[in-house]
Amino acid sequence: MARFYDFLVVGGGISGLTYALEVADRGKVAVLFKKAISESSTSYAQGGIAAVQEENDSVDLHIEDTLRAGAGLCDRDIVEIVVKEGPERVAELIARGARFDKDSSGEGFDLHKEGGHSRRRILHSADATGREIQRALSDAASAHPNIEFLVDTSAVDIISSHKIGFEKDAPNRALGVYALNPEEEVEVLLAQKILVATGGAGKVYLYTSNPDVASGDGIAMCYRAGAAVENMEFFQFHPTCLFHPKAKSFLITEAMRGEGAVLKRISGERFMPQYHELAELAPRDIVARAIDSEMKEHGDEHVLLDITHKGPEFVKEHFPTIYETCLKFGVDISTEPIPVVPAAHYCCGGVRSGEYGETTLKNLYVAGECASTGLHGANRLASNSLLEGLVFASRAAEDCLKNFDEKYQQPEVPEWDKGTATDSNEAVVITQNWDEIRRFMWNYVGIVRSNKRLERALRRSEMISSEINDYYWNFTLTPDLLELRNLSLVAHLVIISALERKESRGLHFTVDYPTPDNSCVKSTVITPSI
Repeated sequence: MARFYDFLVVGGGISGLTYALEVADRGKVAVLFKKAISESSTSYAQGGIAAVQEENDSVDLHIEDTLRAGAGLCDRDIVEIVVKEGPERVAELIARGARFDKDSSGEGFDLHKEGGHSRRRILHSADATGREIQRALSDAASAHPNIEFLVDTSAVDIISSHKIGFEKDAPNRALGVYALNPEEEVEVLLAQKILVATGGAGKVYLYTSNPDVASGDGIAMCYRAGAAVENMEFFQFHPTCLFHPKAKSFLITEAMRGEGAVLKRISGERFMPQYHELAELAPRDIVARAIDSEMKEHGDEHVLLDITHKGPEFVKEHFPTIYETCLKFGVDISTEPIPVVPAAHYCCGGVRSGEYGETTLKNLYVAGECASTGLHGANRLASNSLLEGLVFASRAAEDCLKNFDEKYQQPEVPEWDKGTATDSNEAVVITQNWDEIRRFMWNYVGIVRSNKRLERALRRSEMISSEINDYYWNFTLTPDLLELRNLSLVAHLVIISALERKESRGLHFTVDYPTPDNSCVKSTVITPSI
């Protein structure tokens, strides 16, 4: 039996919850959380949210910093929208309960500066900003009578009119989603307006700073429904994740380098000044490639990030979460350098969207990391991501409310057809393919690429995709199977996008085309046929 809502939100981070709060006075809202409410990409954001706050800063400077980082592929109109609207959206976030650190006067904010920024403009809550934002928005949304949280609920696929054979002569539109509930039964959830805000896809790589939920679900689902995706070759690798066999994916925020931390070889020499005039504050792609180069040249498994010269009191006050976490792994960052390696961090591409987060499907919107708005271009400026999610969630809500139809009639939608699927006794197929995808993506489609490696990855991707497809239709759905299917598709989209770009630009570096080519200053767009 179908469940009906006015607004359906897939993903409950900064974008999903902001959107839910802004439309909830108009109708009934459901917010799907794949895991627990606290488990979102937003929760793991350490550094902060960039927005002009002080007189010595300006919107124009923030715009230019963003365009410079984007390596010629930013949409200037979009950059201007986000940067200009950002301070007001941040003020609204604070009004909803988010608490950011104040300066010594207690009047202004204690602003950080990160790589690529010409001014201090990053609001933060110590080194756990995302967790504070998630707390504030979750509390506000859970208190609203029109917002319903559906936890441990995985979206399976977006229900689009063309896929179910409805209104074939009319434009394709989104009607709802099939969702796997906590009892692992597939439900039909229908709504007039749908926002996908599922976060990133870092789990497509072997080493990542992302949480386990970041398996590219939103990008994959929107693509299967018929929405175009773009610029998937631009995957940002964060330069500094803790190198420790038990640390899994712990990020060391860029704000630490903004506060004076320096990168060193294991032998103790600093190396970033020889790679870029901004040294440790160079854009992330340059820092990540420099670390990758140093590790390969010297045969080291990691490099060192050293902030000990700032003193124990400064380190513990400014980076308490990092200090406590590293200490659990036997590293006292106040007295010894941190072993770090690059890791997949942020997908700058995603579902192609307009200035209100609208996709190529009617009634389907995207916001946050799963969207490609044009803000980041070929490389994301640090701490612009939370700002982007905030601004486009608000703009999507504005457009949905403006075009909301009080007399909307939901069409008949078929229930999920399980067919002859049975429970599997071969779950090893999932774990084997999961591991293989992440490993070949790391080895062949990582920080430095080549045609030969990409073609090898494409062959493996096509073979694994076929295996997963057979498995998917023959066996009962599980959350792990859904993630694997989505991860496989995202990997494929990254590979074919990387093969399409015959130059090096921003986050995409290939030894076969090592320099930028002005004839390639355009987005890589992939439009599915359904």
